[in-house]
Amino acid sequence: MVQSSDTDIVSFGPFTFAPGERLLLRDGVAVELGARAFDILVALAARPNAVVSKKELLAQVWPDVAVEEGSLRFHMANLRKALGDGQDGARYIATLTGRGYSLVAPVSRAESHVDGLKEMAVRYPQANLPSRLARMVGRADDVAALRGQLATSRFVTVVGTGGVGKTTVAVAVGHELVDAFAGAVNFVDLGALTDPRLVATTVASTLGLSVQPEQAMPALLGYLAERRFLLILDTCEHVIDAAADLAARIFATAPRGRLLATSREALHVEGEHVHKLTPLRCPPDDPALTAAAAQAFPAARLFVERATAAGMSLALDDADAAVVTGICRKLDGMPLAIELAAGRVVSFGLRQTAALLDQRLALLWPGQRSAPPRQKTLQATLDWSYELLSPFERLVLRRLAVFVGHFSIDAVLAVVTSGAVDETMVFGAIDSLVAKSMVATSPAGAMMRYGLLDTTRAYARQLNGDDPELPHVAARHATYYLGWLEAVGAEWPSLSSATQRAQHLANLANVRSALLWCLEAGGHTEVGIRLAAAAAPVFLSMSLLTECHRWADQALRALPAGARGGREEMHLQAALGVSLMFTRGGRDAAGAALRRGFAIAEAQGDALDRLHVLGPLQMFHLRVGEFRTALHYAERCAATAATLEDTSSTTLAHALMGISLHLGGDLGRAQAALDAAVWSGPRSDRSTTSYLGFDGRVLAAAILARTLWLRGYPDQAVKRAVLTTEEAEAVAHPLTLSIALVWAVSVLLWVGDLERAQASIDRLFARAELHSLGPYLAVGRGFQGELAIRRGAADGGVADLKAGLAELHAAPYELLTTPLRISLLQGLIATGRLDEAAALSAEATQSVEASGDLCYLPELLRIEGTLALARLRPATETAEMWLMRSLELSRRQGARGWALRAAIDLARLWAARGEAARAQALLAPLYMGFAEGAASADLKTAASLLAQLG
Repeated sequence: MVQSSDTDIVSFGPFTFAPGERLLLRDGVAVELGARAFDILVALAARPNAVVSKKELLAQVWPDVAVEEGSLRFHMANLRKALGDGQDGARYIATLTGRGYSLVAPVSRAESHVDGLKEMAVRYPQANLPSRLARMVGRADDVAALRGQLATSRFVTVVGTGGVGKTTVAVAVGHELVDAFAGAVNFVDLGALTDPRLVATTVASTLGLSVQPEQAMPALLGYLAERRFLLILDTCEHVIDAAADLAARIFATAPRGRLLATSREALHVEGEHVHKLTPLRCPPDDPALTAAAAQAFPAARLFVERATAAGMSLALDDADAAVVTGICRKLDGMPLAIELAAGRVVSFGLRQTAALLDQRLALLWPGQRSAPPRQKTLQATLDWSYELLSPFERLVLRRLAVFVGHFSIDAVLAVVTSGAVDETMVFGAIDSLVAKSMVATSPAGAMMRYGLLDTTRAYARQLNGDDPELPHVAARHATYYLGWLEAVGAEWPSLSSATQRAQHLANLANVRSALLWCLEAGGHTEVGIRLAAAAAPVFLSMSLLTECHRWADQALRALPAGARGGREEMHLQAALGVSLMFTRGGRDAAGAALRRGFAIAEAQGDALDRLHVLGPLQMFHLRVGEFRTALHYAERCAATAATLEDTSSTTLAHALMGISLHLGGDLGRAQAALDAAVWSGPRSDRSTTSYLGFDGRVLAAAILARTLWLRGYPDQAVKRAVLTTEEAEAVAHPLTLSIALVWAVSVLLWVGDLERAQASIDRLFARAELHSLGPYLAVGRGFQGELAIRRGAADGGVADLKAGLAELHAAPYELLTTPLRISLLQGLIATGRLDEAAALSAEATQSVEASGDLCYLPELLRIEGTLALARLRPATETAEMWLMRSLELSRRQGARGWALRAAIDLARLWAARGEAARAQALLAPLYMGFAEGAASADLKTAASLLAQLG
């Protein structure tokens, strides 16, 4: 007979059963099972293939509680239903009339594998759940009920008074369902919010999205619409209207998602099901109650466990059990209050703790029955706990309230320590506050991080009301995180996973809090300006462009006249220009900010400072269509980088020179520069994202793909474009990925791979919408129009292209307007709008020649030939002239891709005039010069035409 223990994993049929973890899996997916049904299965699995009597089951599942056999039959039926017993021939539990029940399925047991079920953080790094309690007392029924409600209702709010354990239960539910949702479980703590307008933005940020506040709601809803997820919105009561609105919209638009909220009151919106979390059951007020009977109740069991964990050896006798019962009942079974009281036992003893508690609660509770729950229970407990602290511990607790989320011991020492408070005293106070459950701990690798419960932090902040020291504490807090940013900001990693982000987001939350205090609350403007300048590289590295714009703009507005022209202004102006450029296009404000930043860099900065502004300036002029000016800045960037022995700077210079030469039609030199950017030297630890806003090496690789196609290597071009997109995806930087996708689409359209082009356009739309990258949305709409024309829907394609181009001109964002105009010309010709096409062609050619966007000129000349042929039939001399000019310019540029297209059109024209031999003599050598790309659209067309020519 196989017998199991709480540390075993039992397997039968498709089920895996871990009693110690309260977990039942069917084929790896968690099974919803009530607490009583679970306990029945525990009893049966402990003795498989043996008869377990009804009396034994009643005693084990309902200890010290008298219940009828009907309850056993009810929960046994639920267990069988959950197992699918009797369905499709499956047989797991047998009923032996008059004797009991038996687990009859073949059972196997594995020892010491429970830890494998706990490795959620390793298996699902995208899940951001806080750690669950090693042992949660008295909440198994609630967790099981919530799992079942989420399965059927999709949206559940856990409602209860402060300190009742809502967050603890929600986190436990999240851990139990993480397998069922394949790791797509996200925990959003709304407790630190003070502005309800930021609820949607906070949720979006937790999911890794960067959006402008006014766009947060639609972006978030669009992201979640088709996903399967569990989203936990914790501590909603202080932002309840905004949280309710968000929850209702997610429920309505994301049918595959599940919502679990915690709040002290229901959200009262469509779809919500309320789960009332009641206090823990307390022992009855019975003088005859024994110690064993008292500890059968979860409130008393929690008290004893927490007191023991705090270091108190608590072996209860019957007399002590009565004291514990009195404490639990006085605290209404509130878990947090019980834990706080249990933590005092090690200092004051059981009976003195009960006496102190009785005195304090007697003063606070009378007359407060109508007060909100927090003031009626948890507030009283916190008041009492605070009074038990020494004066110095109280001072430290109040100062710790300046932190948001977790913080390190180094941060504590920097912020709490002052003239009258030395580090030794602070260490002792932290140790004591941790022991007294006033400060929570959380291991982060080999280090320990600290934090206050939200309620404790709010309580301590209330006590700080008129404290004259508070501004000094807040100033030290801001100064500490300024120093931290100055140390790590320029080298901030690209953070490719939620696990990596979690190591830094707590510090970033404190940076935001400090910025709010310094710049919006008028706390310390000088520190706020420096903090915003130091934070800018971090925001750019994380693609938080709208946040970068917000703080750079506020800091510049606050900059006093005497501080203008310094390095802070230089960095702030550059950051403002970059963030504006990518989110709103090349507006005047972006150009003015970048030019101002560069003027300061030339006057005050060193070579690296100049380089860091030259790069964005070059990109700015590219984006507004001033390609010759952009080349000028690329040349200055190369000259500056040559003075620096720095791989990142050299890569940037090569990348910027490569794209300028590429767009200017100097393809040979462009490929050499781009190859140097992509291949020469090891990848630098530093990234251009901290000042350029994206990864310069990825841009170089994307432009290299286009250069390869133009020079006659279509297969290599596609391979490079796809690989670059994959590399950009791995960087986990939304702006960098959007740039890679834009240029990859152009290559895929050139080779005629419309399906992959469509997939890349869809991905581009998704990224641009979620991260407020307005110009890229317009480019995507233009590409969509070109696809429509290629697929025969020319009228719709023309409309899409016109709309996209109008948005791009208004931005302005002219980097890709020429190829989109070429596509529009083809659509106008296809729909017979020849006069309109002629006017657009003349305008596009003039624009290209004036701005220096010359790499597209051969294709524009070819389109002129096509247009001339359409307008002047049957006369062909004008068309022939344009095509010959296109072919000649293509050859001068080394653009075999354009040359092949011009030769195809010219060969067709000559063949139509009866000059087939001449046509073949022109096209065949060009076609044979391609060593690859036989499956690309242009080469297939050329092969077909040559076959017709004989």
